Amino acid sequence: MEGELKPMDAEQLREYGHKMVDFIADYYKNIENFPVLSQVQPGYLRNLLPETAPAHSETLQDVLEDVQTKILPGVTHWQSPDYFAYFPSNSSVAGFLGEMLSAGINMVGFSWITSPAATELEMIVLDWLAKALKLPDEFLSTGQGGGVIQGTASEAVLVVILAARDKVLRRVGKDAISKLVVYCSDQTHSSLQKACQIGGIYPENFRVLKADPSRDYALSPDTLSEAVSHDMATGLIPFFFCATVREIEKEDTMFISPNHIF
Repeated sequence: MEGELKPMDAEQLREYGHKMVDFIADYYKNIENFPVLSQVQPGYLRNLLPETAPAHSETLQDVLEDVQTKILPGVTHWQSPDYFAYFPSNSSVAGFLGEMLSAGINMVGFSWITSPAATELEMIVLDWLAKALKLPDEFLSTGQGGGVIQGTASEAVLVVILAARDKVLRRVGKDAISKLVVYCSDQTHSSLQKACQIGGIYPENFRVLKADPSRDYALSPDTLSEAVSHDMATGLIPFFFCATVREIEKEDTMFISPNHIF
């Protein structure tokens, strides 16, 4: 790299921060004008960017122009009011500002002493969430549980698989891992199967049970009970069932896939 790299001072941060907020605000002001699904072809960006990293820095304005002309055309606009795939739009202005504050403080909270506020705020807010959902006291930090914020839903699935696996193996012995069985429906996200692979669950012990189309693709308790009974009869150890909760509006009522067996 050539030249001297200087960090921004406080006044530059104010100036560039305002410009960045303006860019984001303008993006959201006009988001419905973009095609929701990106119209580019695979590999489009390689032709627009240099083959090697730049040797000189660019102004923020140049960077934002690159984002406008090169990056946004390749964006699928998840927060568009016309976006109806995967997950619903989930951003908010409050969220933008919170992310800015979090990035600015940039604390690392892997233990209490590294940032006491991070650990304690996480516990308090997740207790709030558990109470709002009317979960049992076991889900509170004052009980046997307590929440932990994970990076992604897939990461959270892996964590619960590992926790359940280790709890069972402490009881039956580590050599019994080849007997552990996981159950889910054919509507369950693929992250569960990946988590089982990482957690050492044998592929042949991953049970995908057929959901019932006549029940809005819910998993029948009888189907699950039959699979569990069969595996127990053959000496296997059922230890984890992933309940896929599906909510479908029906005349002001909500249908929840039955998962009361376990």
